[in-house]
Amino acid sequence: MSTDRPDASAADPTTPAPGPSAPSPDHTASGPADTGSPEAEPTPTDPGAAADEDATPDAEPGPVPAAADSGEAGNADPTPDDSGEEAGDGGPEPEPDAVPAAGEAGNADPTPADSGEAGDGGPGAEPLVPGTGGVGEGPAGSETSAVSEAAAELAAQKVERERIARRKAERQAPVEAGGKLSGKAADLLAAVRAVEGGEKPPALYFDDAPAAPRKAVAATAPPPPRNPEPAAGPTPDAVAAVEAVLTRGGAPAALAGAAATALGEDAAGLLAEDPWRLLAVAGVRPAQADGFARALLGPEAGPADERRAAALVGWLLEQAALKGHTALEAPTLESALAQYGVPAPAEALERAIGDGAVLVFNEGEEAEAEEAEEGEEAGEDTGPVRVLVGLEGYALAEESLADGLARLAGGFDTPADWGGGSELIRAAAGHGLVTHTGGEAARAEPRALAAAARELGLRVCLAAHAPAPDAVTTAGLLAGTEGPGRDADGRFALDLLIVLDAPQLDVETAAALVESVPDGARLVLSGDPGVLGSAGPGRVFADVLAARACPQVVSRVPDPGPVGELVSGIGIGELNQVDAPGKEVVIVPVRDAGEAVHRTVQLVAESVPRAFGIPADSVQVITPGHGGSAGTRALNTALKERLNPGPGRFGGFDPGDRVVHVPSPGRAVPATVVSADARGLHLDGAGARMVVPKDRVESQVRHGWAVTAHQAVGARWPAVVVVLPGDAAQALSRDWVYTAFGRAERHLSVVHGVDQALAHAVAQVPPKPRTTRLTGLLSALAEAAREKPGE
Repeated sequence: MSTDRPDASAADPTTPAPGPSAPSPDHTASGPADTGSPEAEPTPTDPGAAADEDATPDAEPGPVPAAADSGEAGNADPTPDDSGEEAGDGGPEPEPDAVPAAGEAGNADPTPADSGEAGDGGPGAEPLVPGTGGVGEGPAGSETSAVSEAAAELAAQKVERERIARRKAERQAPVEAGGKLSGKAADLLAAVRAVEGGEKPPALYFDDAPAAPRKAVAATAPPPPRNPEPAAGPTPDAVAAVEAVLTRGGAPAALAGAAATALGEDAAGLLAEDPWRLLAVAGVRPAQADGFARALLGPEAGPADERRAAALVGWLLEQAALKGHTALEAPTLESALAQYGVPAPAEALERAIGDGAVLVFNEGEEAEAEEAEEGEEAGEDTGPVRVLVGLEGYALAEESLADGLARLAGGFDTPADWGGGSELIRAAAGHGLVTHTGGEAARAEPRALAAAARELGLRVCLAAHAPAPDAVTTAGLLAGTEGPGRDADGRFALDLLIVLDAPQLDVETAAALVESVPDGARLVLSGDPGVLGSAGPGRVFADVLAARACPQVVSRVPDPGPVGELVSGIGIGELNQVDAPGKEVVIVPVRDAGEAVHRTVQLVAESVPRAFGIPADSVQVITPGHGGSAGTRALNTALKERLNPGPGRFGGFDPGDRVVHVPSPGRAVPATVVSADARGLHLDGAGARMVVPKDRVESQVRHGWAVTAHQAVGARWPAVVVVLPGDAAQALSRDWVYTAFGRAERHLSVVHGVDQALAHAVAQVPPKPRTTRLTGLLSALAEAAREKPGE
């Protein structure tokens, strides 16, 4: 690996010079193991969005703090990262930290820091959430014995087996759940029993299954195409009514439209009765909702108000979803509630469950039903039961996805004769569901499968996260704008669907995709497990791999060249020096962010084009965050000035500007500005013209010479410049580095200003965990299929 000196010629890959060698994992890291924000935030969950705020442009502006409480003036919480201009935006916007997962002792609160709570029951700065409720731990404060834990596990396994049998028989009997639970789990499930006894309004609850089982997925109608025409917004009268309530409570009137959209036509009445419902508006924080409530309700708006607790439960779960979680452990959620001043968090959570605001699940850490039965007979402890709490939408998506994957996995009794071929072709010939893992070079294998299937006369569709040759985008396939279309039953008109970039599937997208695959068709999920995960909640690909519910084909094709060798080492936690005789990999040391920006512009505009014949518009800059002195904003400003100067007459853009269009969270479509008119901003993306309406330009379009790794995932460029300024050290992790470095095809330049933090991140900072239920659901369904092979 070449290393350049930080002098006038340092950024030129053609000028080798002796200098400090690339960091190796053997060095002692200078930065902490935590990858939280380098700014002075007490919790790692701020800034906001999980899987990446990086994957969205400066979308929703955060609300101005409610002015009702003078104690909160100037002390509002910063808005989530995807809202754009973070308060005190002097450092990069790091990759978001996850909500504490099982066993993460000492990890931080799953919610962004709230600095305005002092005086209204919440702490002035959020403390770290203790690692209670992890694997092997009972709920916080419980003293459950080993015998009762075993009984709880056995009860949960029995419930799971009964659920599967009912689903297959399509009977509508209620689920018997929680009969042997004790301690905190029994308290939480008491709310379910109360509903069944008629003591509270009926609602949908889960105990590893719906209380009223759904029919088999095969009999359900597939969902309509995604991205339908947007629903009609709130009426002007409704917005005006909400604006009046907001003004009375000292909240910004600009939130009226968003509040009316989130809460419906009766938003004004709902806010007047329950001011904490303002938390349903994106960007609103608890301190701001508290100030709004005090202005409307007066002294009765205290931290113990049941309405406040209920709203916080939902808000905390939504914040967890931004970090990629589909559920949270009950003790973790209770700890977060306590940090926001809720005096009896366990009781508040129980009330939320009883009112149907959230759902409760039991998950045994050991999922084998037969082992559970044997343990019951022998009186053995079969493992603890985790009590998870989640929102209905994500719970339904995971259930639906698990059913759909099980349906496809069991769709073939005998293998088809496809004439042999590669391991992947043989696996797809004999099974309805197959996973395929490998690096960038391994993408040739699913393409070969598609070609072989087409030769056999099968209808084949290849879908990718980002635009790719001979492939449709997953979003376009679901929307019906790309791909084979749908048959009379609303399912895809195909025999084989191959999904590239499967790690980018969030649980809702995956559920819609799988439900649209017809019976008798095959699904192949292919991707690189080492890259950054999905922007939305869930870790679908990793969960399917962990469940081992279908054949798994592991590619042995190595990524070629020095860049491939470097990236392969990063994937196993090693940052190695590689031999790059053709300057395929160059390290450019820098002292500060200003020098990092200067060297980056020099590389893109001069050095790389001169040395490799790669034009500047084929060189992509990747940096850890949007903010900071060497984030995407600063770099794009400098690159625009050098490569396409102009006044920015179209909302900050000029014809010829490279941009990223983000039509929805997690999708970043590279494009070029063509023109603008009364309809909006005209873009050219991969030869396809699109128009972004004028009112959406600010939230959906940003300059694209420099992007984050989340925006770059799924795409590759001939040359990539990865910028690592000093203030981004704590934002680095192994999967981030693996993703960023792996976007380069021919040449990789690393503008290196983080000293030993890069080696530390590769060797010791693994991907952030996510709490999900899909692995357990798939394992249970696979176990049931093995027990009843005839069905």
